[in-house]
Amino acid sequence: MTPAYLLKRLLMVAYTLLVVSLLVFGITQLLPADAAVTILGQSATPEALEALRTRLGLDQPAWWQYAQWLGGVVQGDFGTSMRNGLPVGGTLAEALGRSLVLAACSLALMLMVAIPLGVVAAVRRGRPSDLVVSALSYVGVSLPEFVTATLLLLLFADVWNLLPATGYVSLSEDFVGGVRHLILPTLTVSLIMVAHVSRMVRSELVDVLHTDYIRAARLKGLSRRRVLLRHALRNGLLPTITIVALDIGYLLGGIVVVEEIFAIPGIGRELISAVNARDLPVIQAGVMILAATYCLVNFLADLAYAYLDRRIQYA
Repeated sequence: MTPAYLLKRLLMVAYTLLVVSLLVFGITQLLPADAAVTILGQSATPEALEALRTRLGLDQPAWWQYAQWLGGVVQGDFGTSMRNGLPVGGTLAEALGRSLVLAACSLALMLMVAIPLGVVAAVRRGRPSDLVVSALSYVGVSLPEFVTATLLLLLFADVWNLLPATGYVSLSEDFVGGVRHLILPTLTVSLIMVAHVSRMVRSELVDVLHTDYIRAARLKGLSRRRVLLRHALRNGLLPTITIVALDIGYLLGGIVVVEEIFAIPGIGRELISAVNARDLPVIQAGVMILAATYCLVNFLADLAYAYLDRRIQYA
């Protein structure tokens, strides 16, 4: 991987975020909301509303407002929330931290479960274990997050009373309590990804196990375990990296729904509250943060792809 390619990919990330910023700013400007009315309330006088619009720059052309907003975003200043008057950056940073904990737990669980399931299904192709994994994958893909969350809440919180239904506890304050509150949201977010990735691992590994170099490795006398782990699995996982990177988009979208269901004060719930309150700075900043996260994950996926397959030449 050459420095020129890295620079090209970084420029592509910057270009993508610029386009996203234009779309986000343009769409939020079309929302039926008046920032001055949102801040001062319906009972504010016309003079007070006009003075606030002038102070916020809302009486300026749209291109000027966008330039001011984008300049602040580049410097890490996302503006001030219309709901509470607090800096948006600080509020979303705390919420993003909670969402990242949930995302990291869900991603880790997905990798620990999906890859072994896919390997077992590929190695035992056509056997009962393969059929069971395939059936579970179809069920997982078919269930949306709100259905999965409802079923888990009914079973583990209401019927069996094993886990808390909603809420969030910081792991730094109470590790055991925090883990208990994270179990159901993590299962909800990761279930569809487990189904998707395990099917991909199975499909790719089945193809790899029938290639000539795998047959040659077996003819050399290498053990079945060594052939699987050192040769087949390394090449079979390459397409999975791309699928996992694409699933990050689902992960980010799924977190928005799951956080609202389980009352987790993460960035997804902040976005929903901001949309309900027409809090434009929070909406704009939240979408930009999610877009930047998705771009970063795809950039890292490219790096991982090149590391695992040295045959790939990037120019």
